[in-house]
Amino acid sequence: MPTVSVENYLKAILHLEKRGADRVSTNSVAEKVGATPASTSAMMARLGDRGWVEYERYYGVRLTEKGQRMAMDILRRHRLWERFLVDHLGFEWDQVHEIAEELEHVDSTELVNRLDAFLGFPKLDPHGDAIPGPNGRFRSIAARTLLAKAPRNLDLVVVGVVDGGDAFLRHLGVLGISLGTRMTVLERHAFDGSLHVRFAESDEIQLLAPSVCERLWVDQSNPAPVMVFPEPDSTD
Repeated sequence: MPTVSVENYLKAILHLEKRGADRVSTNSVAEKVGATPASTSAMMARLGDRGWVEYERYYGVRLTEKGQRMAMDILRRHRLWERFLVDHLGFEWDQVHEIAEELEHVDSTELVNRLDAFLGFPKLDPHGDAIPGPNGRFRSIAARTLLAKAPRNLDLVVVGVVDGGDAFLRHLGVLGISLGTRMTVLERHAFDGSLHVRFAESDEIQLLAPSVCERLWVDQSNPAPVMVFPEPDSTD
């Protein structure tokens, strides 16, 4: 059974691969897990010996099919636990990441499958990230776009966040934004990409900074289902 450290490395590589590179550098993996480049290089060699990654010094690393399955299973556990903590234990969405980081290492297939069934086989975690199924694939969910690129004068709903760190989630709380918040883009400012939006419930008009607009996923009403993948900057 892989150690906690090994699981953290595999999940970090998975997230970095989703940025589109064929291989990811050991330096970027080291930064993601908070380790030194030297210790990360040593870990990559160990993971390669176990058949979980393809690693070549100076050329980076990528997951093998075996490593991808394991990383997706860890991601599934994490996001299911986050869903459980919010839906059934009353935690806020900015309180669950660290707890789920510990719970994700409970390696029991029976427990995770029962948790999935208990939650009703959810498609999304509390931050709007897709939850893998037991086969390592994502269930069909609605199409979405970044608020920064959303058309004007449409009824939009917030369905997820990019890089849902606790500080950003708390900032959204100050702005009155959470999953399910409905808004309409009234004006896009070309100079800096900020947006004037109207919130549907309060009819309040607010100016949102580019740093917010570029990290909010929104959707129109009744979209067609498509496949989506976890965001590369997710903190999971």
